[in-house]
Amino acid sequence: MLKLHEAQRTAPLPARYVAPASLSEAADLLSSHGPRARLIAGGTDLMLELGRGARSGVELLVDISGAASLDRISYEGGRVTLGPLVTHADVIASAPMLTAGLPLAQACLEVGSPPLRNRATVVGNIVTASPANDTISALVALGAEVTMASVRGERTVPVAEFVSGFRQTVLEADEIVTEVAFDALDGVRRANDCRGVFVKLGLRRAQAISVVHAAVVVELRGLDIVDLVVALGSVAPTIITVPEATELAIGRELDEAADDIVGAARRAATPIDDIRGSAEYRSHAVGVVVERAVAALADGNEADRWPHEPPRLAPAAHRPAAARASTALDDADDVVTAAVNGSVRRAAGAAGKTLMDWLRDDLGLTGTKEGCAEGECGACTVHLDGAAVFSCLVPAGRAEGATITTVEGVASPEGELHPFQQAMVDTGGAQCGFCTPGFVMSAAALLEEIPEPTSEQITVGLSGNLCRCTGYCSIIEAVRTASVDSAAVRTASVDTGAVQAAAVEAGAVPQAPASGGSS
Repeated sequence: MLKLHEAQRTAPLPARYVAPASLSEAADLLSSHGPRARLIAGGTDLMLELGRGARSGVELLVDISGAASLDRISYEGGRVTLGPLVTHADVIASAPMLTAGLPLAQACLEVGSPPLRNRATVVGNIVTASPANDTISALVALGAEVTMASVRGERTVPVAEFVSGFRQTVLEADEIVTEVAFDALDGVRRANDCRGVFVKLGLRRAQAISVVHAAVVVELRGLDIVDLVVALGSVAPTIITVPEATELAIGRELDEAADDIVGAARRAATPIDDIRGSAEYRSHAVGVVVERAVAALADGNEADRWPHEPPRLAPAAHRPAAARASTALDDADDVVTAAVNGSVRRAAGAAGKTLMDWLRDDLGLTGTKEGCAEGECGACTVHLDGAAVFSCLVPAGRAEGATITTVEGVASPEGELHPFQQAMVDTGGAQCGFCTPGFVMSAAALLEEIPEPTSEQITVGLSGNLCRCTGYCSIIEAVRTASVDSAAVRTASVDTGAVQAAAVEAGAVPQAPASGGSS
């Protein structure tokens, strides 16, 4: 019998899964199970850690991703507040963030690719506490605070104090991060002119872990610096600030103080050699990114590189607007019910599995491919409740009550190919074919969201999908071909409303939720 190499084997996911209806219910579960339970929201980091065996002793996943009203961004009283389910995609799509918290929006745009950003949460990025995590430095520079709650009570700490060491935080096993908040850069709580920017250096344009990044926020009275915060990532065990830069800058103009700020940032960095870059290279790169950040702030063009309508690949995304019943999977015999490709499907086997494996193994939908199982290649892309996601990073229990479209459901019931599928045939975009299903799912979502995308929007929309044959030109041409007659580009997924209505009437699926997102 063929045996897998140790590097090919993955650790099993926790067999027990609960999706509570509220944060209070989640807090009760964490309190009663202690370190044996692990909270999951987006799960894009945690699912990898569990699969690699990096999180031992976890027996229960407490999934709050389906809980109601936790994905809100509020802008009230000069204060920006993010709920625990606010994703990077939510931040990017929130227009007020471009003035209220530009460094955070810019950092979120650098995280992964659209399907990853549709699941990955800002809170999850903080809790993972890697020094390379983009949003932590932005939030530190913005002076953000984290609020945590448990059955024992609530507490609030600055983000800079929340991260206590390399991949370590002050979050206790029974605590949940309930919100992240900071004073808006353009809000009434800021007495002077406040500006901020995020600059990153990676090894590629998308899905790149930082080699070095910097977030800089400056407060100006006239042209003089009143306060300055420089936060650096990937140059120390945690995100660090540069107090020396602040001391050297106060009372001076940005242009005048620029060289001293850059020098202080280089002195503060203590990088190491790793696969992404040497310590020597990082030390030099720190100066480059900080110099660019300060120059942009001095010129007032820190927002000029923000793209026009960055694709989200979530043209019909919806989340619960009201409380829904809890879901619990305790063993492999528990049945999950979902609306899949236009039909209500029921199958056991979801406990301890990813959505990708459940779709393939238990529903027989093998068009969804496993290429990396790490959210890097995009071969497993599906539409979950209207948003393109990597199914290898979603627990299968999340399918309960959800609407899912796989590559098998993109063509019409009569067998007519989706315009992009036909264009792939016409342009020769399908080569070895392994990556094709993922490209179809991303392109279909892109064309539904933006019927006539620009070249830049096409590139961003497909950035989560890797072609092993390096045949991107024909695939990009297929998107252009499919978009020529925008009126012909029909909905990328099935009629989710009709499917949900049928499922609700059958008593199998909860009432279809209203649109969620930022406010």
